[in-house]
Amino acid sequence: MDIAEVAKRAGVPASTLRYYEKKGLIASLGPEGARRQFAAGVLDQLALIALGQAAGLSLDEIHSMLSPKGEPSIDRRLLVAKADEIDQNIRHLRAMSRGLRHAAACRAPSHLQCPTFQGLLKSAASGALDKQRQSRALKPNARKA
Repeated sequence: MDIAEVAKRAGVPASTLRYYEKKGLIASLGPEGARRQFAAGVLDQLALIALGQAAGLSLDEIHSMLSPKGEPSIDRRLLVAKADEIDQNIRHLRAMSRGLRHAAACRAPSHLQCPTFQGLLKSAASGALDKQRQSRALKPNARKA
């Protein structure tokens, strides 16, 4: 299949295919400089890449789970860690949703007088501070505030 056909069938631009090839995620057939041709299996590889991206994996993480022939070589620990991260995000989003629904229906004269809303504010502030601390901890040259 030529690059135009793969792009059409996979629903991605040809530039994306060239980028994936450069990153080593897929491989074209034939000599360099010729119009890129791909084996039919490239569509499965592209589906696997799309699945990984939908799960929040980086292209480097996806690359680490592909064999040189493009077949999956799954890092189960990485998948469990990503699933745990997704679960944490879901819990956070559910809490945010409940808080927003409460704020929308709250009968307190002022939201600042509502204990539930106050708890939301404290939770949001501590969560934001925790993320700032985590971000600083991950940066080796981050200045301490």
